[in-house]
Parts: sequence; C-alpha cells; structure tokens
Amino acid sequence: MSVSKQQVLDSLARVASPRGVPLVHANVLSEIAVMDGKVMFSINVDAAEARAWESVRAQAEAAVRAIPGVTGAMVALTAERKPGSMPAAPAPHRHGPGGHSHGVQPVSAHRPHQPPGAPSALSKQAEIPGVKAVIAVASGKGGVGKSTTSLNVALGLRDLGLKVGLLDADIYGPSVPRLTGINEKPVLDDDRKMIPIQRFGLSIMSIGFLVEEETAMIWRGPMVMSAITQMLRDVAWGQLDVLVVDMPPGTGDAQLTLAQNVPLKGAVIVSTPQDLALIDARRGLAMFTKVNVPVLGIVENMSYFQCPECGTRSDIFGHGGARHEAERLGVPFLGEVPLHMSIRAMSDAGTPVVASEPEGPHAMIYRSIGQQIRERLQAVLA
Repeated sequence: MSVSKQQVLDSLARVASPRGVPLVHANVLSEIAVMDGKVMFSINVDAAEARAWESVRAQAEAAVRAIPGVTGAMVALTAERKPGSMPAAPAPHRHGPGGHSHGVQPVSAHRPHQPPGAPSALSKQAEIPGVKAVIAVASGKGGVGKSTTSLNVALGLRDLGLKVGLLDADIYGPSVPRLTGINEKPVLDDDRKMIPIQRFGLSIMSIGFLVEEETAMIWRGPMVMSAITQMLRDVAWGQLDVLVVDMPPGTGDAQLTLAQNVPLKGAVIVSTPQDLALIDARRGLAMFTKVNVPVLGIVENMSYFQCPECGTRSDIFGHGGARHEAERLGVPFLGEVPLHMSIRAMSDAGTPVVASEPEGPHAMIYRSIGQQIRERLQAVLA
C-alpha cells in the first residue's frame, strides 16, 4: 500500500503544537519525503522552545507510524539559537529510522568540543556488513566534476575485478541518477532494506532515486545526517569490495556524519587546477586528516583542454596546480583528467565514459586512478 504526502499532512493536522494550533499550521515543518513507506521530515523551532516541542515530535512520529502502509518514520527536531540568545538544552537523542525515532540535537551539538580526531568523535563507527572498504570522494567546493569522477573511478575499480557500490551522498544536489540514466525507484527486501539499483555492474543508491528531480530538499543539518546514515545502514549492499561515496561539496555535517558512522579506509580529493579550487581542496584534505581518515590522493579534474579538431592544448584553468599541491602536502597525486567533450556528453546521456568508451584514453585514465586506489587499499581487500 503506497503512502501519499497528503496522508501524512492529514495525520499531522491532528497533532497540536505548544502554540495551540495544528502542527501543519505552525510553520515549522520541513519538506516531507515519502519513500517506499518510509516518511522523513523535520520540525524546525527556536532552541529556546526545544524542550516544549519534543513531546510534539514524539506525537507526530506516532501519528505518522499509524498510517496504513508506513514502514518507518524519521522525525527530527531541529533547534537553532537566535542571535544573542542563550543556548537551550539539547532535545533527547534517540536512534534512527526503521523502528526507532530521532529526537535530534541542534546541529552545534554534533560538533565535538575536542579535536574531531579524538577517539570519542569516532565512537559510533561500525563496519557495514559485507563491505570491505568504504572510501569517500570529496571536494572543497562544487563544480569541479566530483560526481563524474566518483562514478568513473567506481567503474575503473570494477574493471579491475572488484565488486563495487556507489552511494550518492549529496542530499541537496544528487547527480548520480542523471549520470547513470537511472529513473527507477529501489524496492525493499524481506528485511525492509532498500535494494540498490544495479547498473554498469555497480550497486548504486542515491536520494535522487527516491524523490523527483525538481524537488528541493529543504533540510537542516540533522535531517541530512539522518538521511546519510539511513542510506548507509538501511540499504542491502550485499558483498562489496569497495563502496565509493560521492560526498557533497564542503566540509560540513555530511562529511562528519560519514567519518563518525563508518571507519573510512580513505578519501580521494577532487580539484581543478586553479588556486581558488585548490584553497577549498586543502580544507577538505585537512578535515579528513583531523578525523584520522587517510587521504588516498588528489585528482586534478578539467586539467587541460585539447581541441578535437586541431589538437591544440589549452590550459583553461591553469595546469598542474593539484599535482604541486599534492607534492607540497605529501599526499599521492592520482592523475589528470582532461576537460573533454566526450566525458561531458556521455555523462549527460547517462552513459559514463568508462562504460561507453572502455578502450578510449579517458577510460584508461580513470582505470589508472582506480589501480592506484586499489594498491593503497591492498591490505583491506586482501
């Protein structure tokens, strides 16, 4: 039995807020996501009112769970402090979706007061059953081709004989559905876990498979963190050698959530050659270093442009910046990927270049990057 967003709203209309009005009229609800019987949304209030709203959060979750066809509910209470106000005590924290609930602390409460690399910051880490190695592909800023790199590197690892999965963890801007041409929704197995979509020999999951492409995910930090945790833990990944996680750009809650939840075996930083991108790449590298995640290397994407007609090479964004940065920081340099029409065209068509032109020069570059990653993961994959 399918569940509609209107059914959720109708159910929430029977829950009263501390202000004495129905919850749906209190102007505190985020976008509501309904995915194969699982309902996710947040209640966004001022931190000074957080305690009063926790019972409402619990009532809202109970009301949603009572809807026929709902198999799980994740209702987060997010509380932000107004400028100049005193911090409120955090709302009680509970376990995540799939039969549990989430009274989530304010975003600031998830940021440790001690260095992120301290043992307590990683105390919630747990292996994903059946997955030998989880690696993150990250960038300090958007627009550097990180998702295209993630997908093609995953395919390069596949070509080396590994069983590979790809998780699109960019909640606000998922690109993997378009890059892979996937427009179907995952189904649930007997354990109520989502079965990843199989394409190009990869096991693939993205929040983009669960919502329409035009849907704006207007979620605060705790909801993003909960969604990433769910896609890590509530997906039947099966037996994988490597799970490649395409991270959102930046160094925020999503990156910290991943580092805290699973023992990452490494991170790949993607940058373009120009100084502005390299500054942000340094931040990404520094973040993974602080949480004790080894940096597998840096990839220079859009490294140069070679005219397909005359063969003239142009360094549109400069050239060699990522290589020099890797040498300066003492981390491996994994390779240069050119700015090329076929990479862009194949990505837009949902047929990544490693799959569509497996014998071409660009597929060889991605396989070379994959080979270096595999060598650095050798102890884990043995």
